[in-house]
Amino acid sequence: MIDELYSARLLRLAAEIPHAGRLPAPDASVEKVAKLCGSRVVVDVKVEDGRVADFAQDVKACALGQAAASVLGAQVIGASLSELESARDQFRAMLKDGGPPPEGRFSDLAMLAPVKDYPARHASTLLAFEAAAEAVRQAGARTSPAGAA
Repeated sequence: MIDELYSARLLRLAAEIPHAGRLPAPDASVEKVAKLCGSRVVVDVKVEDGRVADFAQDVKACALGQAAASVLGAQVIGASLSELESARDQFRAMLKDGGPPPEGRFSDLAMLAPVKDYPARHASTLLAFEAAAEAVRQAGARTSPAGAA
């Protein structure tokens, strides 16, 4: 039953999203929207030496998307593009294929493993990680020599 997804821990995370808002002068901003439900996440990043130096997110999503954004916000400062892409890919595989949860700094996403049984919720749950990885990629392309990411 879908009510089992909404644990007290998940609802607490959803209510307390770190780095909520927008940055005044980001290196990159990315907006992602889940077409099925209309959930929306906008991520702003500043990147220094290939790592997230500052971060903000404007999250208009269901509790599942908010909880994922909370896990992201709590651990994103200092993350590299490869860490974000790996977490995003592992998170997607966990939801879509029942794979193991992400490891490392984003291991708290394991609490969202039951979402795999609700495919209609996958897109909104993944939004923050998809937006963050794309924003860091764009910022790296803009700030690195010869446009290399």
